[in-house]
Amino acid sequence: MLSRNSLKTRLTSKSNWYLILIAFVCAGLSCTGGPEADTKDVNRTPILANITEPVERDYADIKNTGILRVITSYSSSTYFLHRGIQAGFEYELIKNFAKEHDLALEVIIIGEDENPYDLLNSGEGDLIAASYTITDERREVVDFTRPYNLVDQIIVLSEELELEPESITDLSSIPITVRRNSSYYVKLKELQEEGFDLTINVVSDDMDTEALLFQVANGSYSATVADDNFFQASDKYMGGLVRGPVIAQNDTIAWAVRKNAPDLKNKFNQYLYKHFRFGSDGIPKRSAFLNVLRKKYFEGSTPVADYFTPDVEVQRFGGISPYDSLLQTVAAEFDLDWVMLTSIAAQESKFDPNSESWAGAVGIMQVLPRFSEIPLESLYDPEINIREGARILKEQMDHYSYMDSTSQWNFALATYNAGPGHVADARRL
Repeated sequence: MLSRNSLKTRLTSKSNWYLILIAFVCAGLSCTGGPEADTKDVNRTPILANITEPVERDYADIKNTGILRVITSYSSSTYFLHRGIQAGFEYELIKNFAKEHDLALEVIIIGEDENPYDLLNSGEGDLIAASYTITDERREVVDFTRPYNLVDQIIVLSEELELEPESITDLSSIPITVRRNSSYYVKLKELQEEGFDLTINVVSDDMDTEALLFQVANGSYSATVADDNFFQASDKYMGGLVRGPVIAQNDTIAWAVRKNAPDLKNKFNQYLYKHFRFGSDGIPKRSAFLNVLRKKYFEGSTPVADYFTPDVEVQRFGGISPYDSLLQTVAAEFDLDWVMLTSIAAQESKFDPNSESWAGAVGIMQVLPRFSEIPLESLYDPEINIREGARILKEQMDHYSYMDSTSQWNFALATYNAGPGHVADARRL
């Protein structure tokens, strides 16, 4: 079984595509927790205990290497892959910083058994950009940049619930599931101390917000907590979620850096000040660039589902897709990596045999009829389509066989998506 635990990954090779599969499996299989009744004995030790001492690596060291390493999570609001292209609000924001400072950007995905603060302090990464709320507890082990976003914490409910709570006082009969290492847990505990009757169900820190939302969407949990912008993004492709009461307003979101990297923190602050600051009236002022990102990933009319494709249906098959066996057989016939072939199918069509693109590509592998001798009607057959897609991909792999394996995959995938003419034109530029 695939797991994110193996992916403290530099996304500079075909590992890009394996991450898509990792997201699927973690969304639907063992990366998620069990029913609420089975989580009472979960270890509640905070992830912030016994953190590695920070290595000496500040901005000058990063400039010397030419590489900035960002630690993040794979989700619709932080970082994801669309047709082999890296995307996400956090990714684009830090990528722009790296571009301005002439740095290459490496992305490190937090594995299910990994501690992001250890990854940071050990030097595996240089910042955590994962939509983290600034909290006093987190400040004990890391520094935060100036904020670049404000969010509200909201209760997110399963649509299967008969109750529709309108305020915090209406939540007394609904267990709210969160992980111990979260600002949501801290806020819920504060509300309990203020006298609100709340039932907090604590799960392992391995479960991120998106995994919890999946569990709420499918009815495994009754409720959880999420930032409002994250809910907006997730609700567009999950379904089964209902927005509940606000429990915290205007939480500040920032990047986390090592405590002994003041120069790097200062560079980040200078950059973020250009894009987000408070006016004299206390109202946030955002740059055009930041507003574009917000609309693109959270507020726009185009659903995030058009870009982010974690197939929730995976949990019904007990595997990656309903076509695992067929994909493995066809991949073996064409001497292709079956996981790569499956990743392409996932990104191209979400395993939908009836999928059609605006460009005329059809089926699971999104085969363009003009590049195939198979009749159009037959291309909707899953086996025929997968076999034809594999044939085309194999031809392209053979065409670039003189390259190293990473470049061979990159050019083959680019040709598969854009066509040989566009790739040839790009290489001539």
